[in-house]
Amino acid sequence: MYRYKVLAALCVMAGNASAGELKALQGESIDLGAYHGVVYYTEGDRGYQVVTTVAENASGSPVRCEATLDEGQSLTISTPGGLNEPSEALEISRAGGRLLVTRIDTAPKLVRAGQ
Repeated sequence: MYRYKVLAALCVMAGNASAGELKALQGESIDLGAYHGVVYYTEGDRGYQVVTTVAENASGSPVRCEATLDEGQSLTISTPGGLNEPSEALEISRAGGRLLVTRIDTAPKLVRAGQ
């Protein structure tokens, strides 16, 4: 129960990071369809330590992902879509000493025969 309260508190304190720049130690909320969560980072000796926590609605178990990003590196956080729906995804990238969060279009692309 404690972990749900911590996740809820982080979501309340966080801003919205559907696309934009994050600041160190400043949590930002993320929305991936039915999944919601928080992303933040700290600066370390080996790079930016990025922590992302997501859960499906208020009763879902939270999942935490951690990664260390060096300049020019990125990671993708994705969640499944519903039946016949595309998945939802965010790219978290480090560029120019900044950490950026960008929504990724995961909708299938239609291709004509012969292309």
